[in-house]
Amino acid sequence: MATPADKAKETSKAHTWRRFKDGEHKWRRWNDQIFTADETDKCPTYVHKTPPCQASCPSGEDIRGWLNIVRGIEKAPKDVKWQEYAFRRSTDANPFPSMMGRVCPAPCQTGCNRNVVEDYVGINAVEQFIGDYALANNLKFQAGPETGKKVAIIGGGPAGLSAAYQLRRKGHAVTLFDDHDELGGMAKYGVPGYRLPRESLNGEMNRIVDMGVTVKLKTRVGVDVKLDELEKSHDAVLFAIGCKAGRILPIEGGNAPNSVSGVAFLEAFNQGRLKTVSGRVVVVGGGDTSIDVASVARRLGYIKEMKETERPEYIVLGQTAHDVAATARKEGAEVLLISRQPLDKMNAAKHEIDDAQREGIKIMGSLQPVKVILDSSGRAKALRVIELDYSSGKPVEKPGSEKDLDLDLLVSAIGQAGNFEGLDGFDNGKGLINADKFYQVPGKKGYFVCGDIIRPHLLTTVIGQGSIAAESIDHYLKNEDMAKRPKVDVHHFNLLDKLKETGLTPKDFKPSDYKPTTDEGPRPIDQGLRGTTEQGKAVGGYAVHNYEDRADAEVVHSEELFLGHFPYVERIKRTEKVPDANEVLGHFEERMIGLDEKQTVEEAKRCMSCGMCFECDNCVIYCPQTAVKRTPKTESTMGRYVYTDYDLCIGCHICADVCPTGYIKMGMGDH
Repeated sequence: MATPADKAKETSKAHTWRRFKDGEHKWRRWNDQIFTADETDKCPTYVHKTPPCQASCPSGEDIRGWLNIVRGIEKAPKDVKWQEYAFRRSTDANPFPSMMGRVCPAPCQTGCNRNVVEDYVGINAVEQFIGDYALANNLKFQAGPETGKKVAIIGGGPAGLSAAYQLRRKGHAVTLFDDHDELGGMAKYGVPGYRLPRESLNGEMNRIVDMGVTVKLKTRVGVDVKLDELEKSHDAVLFAIGCKAGRILPIEGGNAPNSVSGVAFLEAFNQGRLKTVSGRVVVVGGGDTSIDVASVARRLGYIKEMKETERPEYIVLGQTAHDVAATARKEGAEVLLISRQPLDKMNAAKHEIDDAQREGIKIMGSLQPVKVILDSSGRAKALRVIELDYSSGKPVEKPGSEKDLDLDLLVSAIGQAGNFEGLDGFDNGKGLINADKFYQVPGKKGYFVCGDIIRPHLLTTVIGQGSIAAESIDHYLKNEDMAKRPKVDVHHFNLLDKLKETGLTPKDFKPSDYKPTTDEGPRPIDQGLRGTTEQGKAVGGYAVHNYEDRADAEVVHSEELFLGHFPYVERIKRTEKVPDANEVLGHFEERMIGLDEKQTVEEAKRCMSCGMCFECDNCVIYCPQTAVKRTPKTESTMGRYVYTDYDLCIGCHICADVCPTGYIKMGMGDH
């Protein structure tokens, strides 16, 4: 087995980049000559791009930004601790860092360019630390100045709460309606507490409510309150109702009394009603919900001498309640999870699948349910399945491969739909609501929609939708045209905002005030109207020196980085308390133990700051003409650390070659 030292050598060898081999002295291509000595017409430009972690984040967090704050590259304002500054940057996009750090499947980590070196940056781990710090130190959100506009949000899950948070920041009044006893939606009623501690979830939800959100619980819009009443009393209405109606198996016998949906199963458990299951549980799915169902079933266990009225399906349907005293006699349940996809193609996160198998859950892939076998009383006693062959690229049933899987409880986690009781005219025929790219409901002026009711997806996805929906509502309330969404639609670092924060705001430039001559004589044409040159800023302080922001249109890929700069560094992993098959019964402790402060900072340092300078000094050190210089400390800030003296630059492009982050590009320019 390769040791970390062996892996480090391999990484160093793979990422040591040389343009030429020893002994080469001739140009291989004519156009290469453009990039040599003083014959070149290319000089460095500092180009800000979006890193792939942010581009992969459905809620659009400025991940690179808060990682650079944690590692100490971007400094917090005076009298603000870095932990709070990182929290503020993170929550510009997503107000749930403690929750996301625990349960998000982290597409950002999949996209991380550090994977090309050795392993992704533990973004979730750093985010959990930020979120837990904010809760422990009672950090609050601030609402914006009141606008007098009122928005009704239907649904108090992550999507609705995300929208409420962003709308309150803009100063709009928000009334949030939910038909449950508590806020939280699928985060509260769909995610088990051992994955998402309720103290953390409730703390982050309460912080949003404390911004001045009016909450009306146990209130179903369309039944307890009519939709037209909301329309009259509010300036806009946002649907964030989620998909709480699970789908049963659409096969013969699928509606057996002991066949329930995964959504209903998890809600009954999270409400504290479901305390035990049956001896043999078969879960059909393949996504994260099916994993949660199977994992909960293993933890709950079953009772041999179960009364008829205590069968789990009656509890899930809300018809009876469990005898708490009887649950002390529980034994481990046999839990089988089957999926139409092969195991390596299942939608659930790989580490969740691995954890489930460790807990004693048997998982079988490439199986298609074809029929539910009923006993004489009409209850399901087995699920008949057939094997699928994917060798042709498409699933094909294998003749003669049918088999029956014995069961006492069948749970279907194959999809969800919305509940449209009292909401006539909004169901698109698929149990969902249509939306345009601005999250407006087509043909319904003043109505907006976000979350799973558009298309069930990740928690981070619906949080991002809530943020964009709030932005669209803000434009609508101001009678503004909907702003064109950027190609890379995430929260970006903004250099102008950073300059304002640090007291370095460029002056407003008016062409009418431009003087082509000074006391010293004629001003060079590139010093003024073109805004370049002295000491990292334009003459007169009108502009930002040789900086170009392409973040809303371009993502920086690993091929643009100088990977040889980055040594092999093991990822600092969180401790996970995943019980084995013998420990899982009754194990409801939190699984994810976070990093401490020192570990968090060290892990953040593994971030390669793709697309943004992190002040390594390579360009300054290796420039043979000393043309690349550090911006004076009095004028320097994040994103403005170096500048180029074009009178000295010969366009050798060494600075671009040794830039680890892809921040320096060779652009056209007369020097």
